[in-house]
Amino acid sequence: MKPLVDPFGRTFCYLRLSITDVCNFRCQYCLPNGYKRQTEEPELSQSEIRRIIHAFSEVGVWKIRITGGEPTVRSDFLDIANTISSIPNIRKVALTTNAFRLAQLAKDIKRAGISAVNISIDSLNPEQFHQVTGKKMLDKVLAGVDEALNVGLSPIKVNVVLLKHINDHELDLFLDWVRYKPVSVRFIELMQTSDNKDYFNHHHLSASVIRDRLVGAGWVRAQRESGGGPAVEFKHPEYSGSIGLIAPYSKDFCASCNRLRITSRGALRLCLFGTANHPLRHLLKSDSQKEELKEEIINLLYRKKASHFLHDGQVGNMANLSTVGG
Repeated sequence: MKPLVDPFGRTFCYLRLSITDVCNFRCQYCLPNGYKRQTEEPELSQSEIRRIIHAFSEVGVWKIRITGGEPTVRSDFLDIANTISSIPNIRKVALTTNAFRLAQLAKDIKRAGISAVNISIDSLNPEQFHQVTGKKMLDKVLAGVDEALNVGLSPIKVNVVLLKHINDHELDLFLDWVRYKPVSVRFIELMQTSDNKDYFNHHHLSASVIRDRLVGAGWVRAQRESGGGPAVEFKHPEYSGSIGLIAPYSKDFCASCNRLRITSRGALRLCLFGTANHPLRHLLKSDSQKEELKEEIINLLYRKKASHFLHDGQVGNMANLSTVGG
């Protein structure tokens, strides 16, 4: 099976599939005014999802991450997961969620073939969590983490968007949390979108602040896992968990890119902050279109740029992160 390789020699084994752009949270940096439907076009159906994952699985993709919006708001979410996990060549299916239903769904999620889960928790302080997300659900989310551990989902990663003057003082809280809990907390630099420029200017903070504190406290950089995302992981012998940093504004961040994205309406995004959605839905009407779909995917990859242009303030057509799941 020939791998997907772009003009810069990067190999793509990882696809992030958004199954909905609906989200029930109102995070300040993403959907501060709540979700508003932007189109009447329906989300991808189960049969369309099956066809697109089949095609990607035959051009070298073996890891699928189901994202949103919030993917578990779809009533057929578990059926979709079962469909994806049953496709040949797919070795790993992961989920990104705000975990508002995770305690309830964890067992079913594992039965559906999902092995790993990423959970958004931007604060361990209930009042701060409410301020950032618009929801008083921290206890429910933390219960979801515990249930995910209980049923054997692994790895479990917790995403924390690093926000200056809001949660940048919580490193010690998260360190205490992972001392005995085997999860990876990843601090993610706030990224600018077309909808959050003022918020970005007020609250962006370089992940180097966290990195310097970790290194000073004896944390050591770990080896990147096969098919892993862009996080730089740090471990410490006295801690069960780990700390990761995702720093899209750092030098050479895009050099190790290994992921592509499909929107909930069936468009290929070559870069999270690219300027174009490349429609594929017209090639998802029939199983007989698979070879044409594979050829289109391969051809489109040659349009991928060497890097995003976030450093220049260019955010492409990215209005907010819920549209493609980050």
